[in-house]
Amino acid sequence: MPGTRVTMVTVSCRWSVPMAMSITHRGTGVALSGVFSPGISVFAVAALVLPGSFPHYLDLIHSLSFGPALITLSKFALSFPVAYHTFNGIRHLVWDAGKGLKIPEVYGSGYTVIALTLLTSLALTAL
Repeated sequence: MPGTRVTMVTVSCRWSVPMAMSITHRGTGVALSGVFSPGISVFAVAALVLPGSFPHYLDLIHSLSFGPALITLSKFALSFPVAYHTFNGIRHLVWDAGKGLKIPEVYGSGYTVIALTLLTSLALTAL
């Protein structure tokens, strides 16, 4: 249209710890409910239906000779979402109680969740 001026506005957004943690919390929630739960259910049904006992299938997995690096990585990949979603869920419950909502507290609790998640995941991986 004549006389109409269009200007482009560039919006810039820097990532922050709370934003990244919120997205990660949602992602781990989807992974836990959409991937792990059905996987555990399939494993449980298979254990009931398939012939042979649990030690038989455990020996079968051991015979595949996966390297220790793959096993360690797999253990960490399984333990990280569980630990992160648990600790961050507790953080959200504290927020629901109206506590820890000031910006410095939000960042502090975020760093605490990250530290606890890493320590717990590494401890579970070492088992």
